[in-house]
Amino acid sequence: MLRYLAPHFPLRDFPAMLGVAAVGALLAGGYGVVHDQVTYSISREYFTKLKFIQFHYADFGLGERLFAGTVGFLATWWVGLIAAWLLARRLLPGQPRSRAYRQIGLGFVVIFASGFLFGFGGYLYGLWRGPTADYSSWAWAIERFEIADAWPFVRVAYIHNAGYAGGLIGLIAALWFLRPQPAPAAEGNRAEVTCETDFRLG
Repeated sequence: MLRYLAPHFPLRDFPAMLGVAAVGALLAGGYGVVHDQVTYSISREYFTKLKFIQFHYADFGLGERLFAGTVGFLATWWVGLIAAWLLARRLLPGQPRSRAYRQIGLGFVVIFASGFLFGFGGYLYGLWRGPTADYSSWAWAIERFEIADAWPFVRVAYIHNAGYAGGLIGLIAALWFLRPQPAPAAEGNRAEVTCETDFRLG
């Protein structure tokens, strides 16, 4: 993992890697905005008594809905940044850009699909448990945050926790199964090598 976090790679790949990381951050942030709009509708208290306090510095007085969207972006953009950087580090160096970008795009799909499916699984699990289940393990949070309606609060917690776990599993799967395939020594590649050699000799 260290070679992905502190890698050695050709300097010419660095701008493209930064671009991929930026796109990943924006996509994840956008996903977080939509995600938190949905979960805000399930449990307003999860935000007003927990998330809004955690992200109080980002409250610009534009209303709870917009604040929930802001929280969603701030909570997820950095996840997308890291995931996209790892994908770019693995897939960009040593293979054609077009293939690398297709693989990275597929990696994004795997990560988002896994996060969504796990989050939806958390939602279904909360529904299955129902409002009369034993939530004594959540008593500390319900008491600390003075939650009046415990079941929706716990359901949203399930969704958020499962979604993060799903995103991580999706990233691991994408890094494992998507492998770079260096381009064959075609005419274009040989010409490029010749030009570089000529430049160095000149």
